[in-house]
Amino acid sequence: MASLPPPQARQTIDLLINNLVNIKDTTGQFLLHLQDGRIIDTKSWAGWEWTHGIGLYGIWKYYEMTGDAKLLGIIEDWFAARFAEGGTTKNINTMAVFLTLAYVYEKTGNVTYLPWLDAWAEWAMHDLPRTRYGGMQHATYLTENHQQLWDDTLMMTVMPLAKIGKLLNRPAYIAEAKRQFLVHIKYLFDTKTGLWFHGWTFEDGGHNFANARWARGNSWVTIAIPEIIELLDLEPEDPLRIHLIDTLEAQCEALQRFQTDAGYWRTLLDHEDSYVESSATAGFAYGILKAVRKRYIRADYKAVADKAIAAVVKAVDEKGELLNTSFGTAMGDTLDFYKQIPLTAMPYGQAMAIMALGEYLRGCL
Repeated sequence: MASLPPPQARQTIDLLINNLVNIKDTTGQFLLHLQDGRIIDTKSWAGWEWTHGIGLYGIWKYYEMTGDAKLLGIIEDWFAARFAEGGTTKNINTMAVFLTLAYVYEKTGNVTYLPWLDAWAEWAMHDLPRTRYGGMQHATYLTENHQQLWDDTLMMTVMPLAKIGKLLNRPAYIAEAKRQFLVHIKYLFDTKTGLWFHGWTFEDGGHNFANARWARGNSWVTIAIPEIIELLDLEPEDPLRIHLIDTLEAQCEALQRFQTDAGYWRTLLDHEDSYVESSATAGFAYGILKAVRKRYIRADYKAVADKAIAAVVKAVDEKGELLNTSFGTAMGDTLDFYKQIPLTAMPYGQAMAIMALGEYLRGCL
């Protein structure tokens, strides 16, 4: 019997969505000031950053379950407004919105979306800077991050590229997405713990920066691996599928060890002096539940995810805000850097909770 009644889960999702589309940065604390004079609002719903890419995807995933036309309308209105503004700079993070747009184009056939999908996917395929050995360099609004690989990239750019490749029948995009998963596993997977490091640089002799096993970065992996296996419909005997599942299983074993008694994970997974972080907890819950449902990993991991679901619900306040969500986090050179990241409501936190509760509801059917 589900410990969380489905009506309560749906009610919580409705609160989360309402809060998401009404988020505003009232103080200006979370604005990005670019050298060219632009100001990027990473928090409010009307901006264009990876934060909104995940926000849109969370709404889309719930639309897929419910068919609620209002949800599709929220997504379409967001794209209409951003495109009317003329778009934005292409980088690893701004690419994130195109995962949702590809699904919306597939659903609606709105031809005005096609040039955007084509142009941005071609950029990711051919013009996005690469590191040594062909990894996607994590170039953002603020910095090129020369020769750096971040685990965030798999969700923000690789997933959109794979989906557009499938949608537009461009096998080269799909092959490139597969390669990126392999390259990122090679340099970011920590064989000692089964967790992932936040980043790797090929400079300074090559290193993993602070060796931070950062929670939200790990959660992108927990989400992206089941998503890419399903999206590409990888066969059970496919060596890439086997490698991805082995990598996910190792991570889930570690996550089981590091989960707190209350069901959360800490922002530095293996550091008890770091705060508990809700967006990562939601991301882990979603990825584990989906991987169990798809029979990618053992069914006994569902207990870990159910414990996390209970924690996520407790973290949603009466206004629908997911509390204890850490702000967008750059690459840290020290572990203390991660411990000092402020907590604030963000579109991605809301969306990751929506995704987790939506996946939970699928398990109640």
